[in-house]
Amino acid sequence: MQQFIEISMDTLRAIDSFVKAVEAGSIAGGAKRLGISAAAASQGIARLEASLGVRLLTRTTRSMSLTDSGTVYYEHVRHIAQDIERAHGAIAALQAEPRGRLRVASTATFGRHVLAPLMPGFNARYRQLSLELITTDRSVDHIRETVDVSIRFTPQLEEGLVARRIASIPFLLCAAPSYLERAGHPLGPEDLARHDCLAFRFPKDGRFMTWGFLRDGVRFEPEIRPAMISDDIDVLAQMAVQGGGITRLAAFIARPHIDEGRLVPLFVEEGDTRVHAVSEPMDIYLCVSERHDLTPKVRAFMDYLVERLPAAWRPR
Repeated sequence: MQQFIEISMDTLRAIDSFVKAVEAGSIAGGAKRLGISAAAASQGIARLEASLGVRLLTRTTRSMSLTDSGTVYYEHVRHIAQDIERAHGAIAALQAEPRGRLRVASTATFGRHVLAPLMPGFNARYRQLSLELITTDRSVDHIRETVDVSIRFTPQLEEGLVARRIASIPFLLCAAPSYLERAGHPLGPEDLARHDCLAFRFPKDGRFMTWGFLRDGVRFEPEIRPAMISDDIDVLAQMAVQGGGITRLAAFIARPHIDEGRLVPLFVEEGDTRVHAVSEPMDIYLCVSERHDLTPKVRAFMDYLVERLPAAWRPR
């Protein structure tokens, strides 16, 4: 005869403490994510172990690890808290405006220059939401870091993510007037091989960001000569402003420097018949871990971004 086990709210809280402890690597770290004390989390896990009659975690003063039973149990309960939150979200969608915590991860530069100025307006529109913006160029794990949505560009997309393209941002090739006076103006992308180029290296895997161009509908990558390299786009912009060479910047970074005369855009002169190539734009995606994570609060954030981003960036 099958035995039915009643699961109380205390048990669900204890399971949540256990899952968060495993994901954070420590009971204290898991408790911090839940907003409770480490002692409360430890007591909850101890009660859970007592009710199951097995030890789930091996603890010492310096480390914590899963037992064999803990490994099996974790694989079966890891999604319970998410499933409950989704169920609550589905009900809330029928009755109320978006509410709860919204945790957004973004590349550092896009978060700093584009998202940060927009967040106060979103917060004012949805007063029942608590916002957190994580700006980093490392790879973010949605589940382990309890991230609701991440903003990524094409090279950062990962298999398994559900991604929607929300913007296509122009890239501009730029250099300081002082550099162009010293080294001359390149007439086209093929001339970049003879100039000092300032290149971006992805911090995750060490790859260079490619300098793609489109000519008559055909994509190509000209040879470039990296004179200086950084994993921070803002650093490259400052190097360029100081005359370090030519760099490739998203329009939202380049435009203020161009408007103030600190940088000069290349290959964009109107009526210049010598140039028949344009820099490849940067596609921006809103990503969730799976379709069920498109909760009302995530959809509200997505709709707000599409509404507030410049019309010229809208995907075609």
